[in-house]
Amino acid sequence: MTELVKYIACSLVDHPEQVEVVEVQGEQALILELHVAPEDMGKVIGKQGRIAKAIRSVVKAASLKTGENVMVEIV
Repeated sequence: MTELVKYIACSLVDHPEQVEVVEVQGEQALILELHVAPEDMGKVIGKQGRIAKAIRSVVKAASLKTGENVMVEIV
């Protein structure tokens, strides 16, 4: 799941070397924290959060196959 989020984020940003995905085990779900360069934040979030929502949808669909609950947070 981490590699999927990293691949999608690197495809969107101008500084792919600064993309970092950190896994944090929450109480009910695995949380993937996506860190990008400050100037790339808008590209990852998109207008009205559309790109962020799309990333979360893809990760949710992929997590259904594995049976685990995964959440994506953009930090």
